[in-house]
Amino acid sequence: MSVTIAQLRALVTVVDRASFTEAAVELGVGQSAVSHSVTGLERAVGGRVLRRDGGIALTALGSSVIEHARAALASVAALESAVRRDDTLTGTVRLGAVATVCQGLVPDLLALWSARLPNIAVSIYEGDDDEMPEWLEAGLVDAAVLVEPSAAPPGALLVATDEFAALVPADHPLAQQESIPLDELDDDGLIVSTGGCETHVKRMHDELGLPYVFSHRVREMSTMFRMVQQGMGVAVIPSLGRGMLPDDLVMRPLTARRPRRLVLSGPSTRPWHPLVDALVDATGADFASTVKVEL
Repeated sequence: MSVTIAQLRALVTVVDRASFTEAAVELGVGQSAVSHSVTGLERAVGGRVLRRDGGIALTALGSSVIEHARAALASVAALESAVRRDDTLTGTVRLGAVATVCQGLVPDLLALWSARLPNIAVSIYEGDDDEMPEWLEAGLVDAAVLVEPSAAPPGALLVATDEFAALVPADHPLAQQESIPLDELDDDGLIVSTGGCETHVKRMHDELGLPYVFSHRVREMSTMFRMVQQGMGVAVIPSLGRGMLPDDLVMRPLTARRPRRLVLSGPSTRPWHPLVDALVDATGADFASTVKVEL
């Protein structure tokens, strides 16, 4: 099998841009050159890697090939960086993060990186807690802010610690309390988010010996906010989400405090893109201590 770096780069760019035309613009070549590269790759691997009808989509073979393609390109980038032996780092890093991190933490990170690494652009991909590790290992993103990772690879960096808090209407009796026991929230009917928080809320109940019962289950945090506003229940969300709240909703600490670690990391199963190493180095171990998460 004879596969070239140009073919792998063409495939990854077409998939990321979902367009042969936009991939050609990014790569600085003609569209026919991109198409020729992908076709040559398909001949080399013995099958179609892309479905081209009705939009760009990976075939089953393509889903396997692209993971290795991303790993190979990351290794080539690392080699190029080592050979240059200079401090000039340019390019784009795709960063995955959950909604509360995008709102409450990413702006500070972007400002820091822009000042320290002005030639590196960061493109944000918002997803759910469970999607972050999957996206990272599949190569859909180059780096991610992982929520409470069970194990992070060497080089990963703790960038913030917030905590889970109670979310209630501003005129609710519980809003006047200094802290709220989890079982009192349960009495009002719990609204949980399948976007990631539910796993942690369930674990809190288990640790306190409380039955886990919810009144409503939603995906989008905006839906949760609207339902709490309408008096349909109360919720538990990360304190980084405070900046997303409407004026008529308030956060209160849980009586049994539960922290949440947020870790900036590259993948565990393939080489890190050198720009990810640069972002981690630029962030520094002291960044987490400067992040203020107030309740």
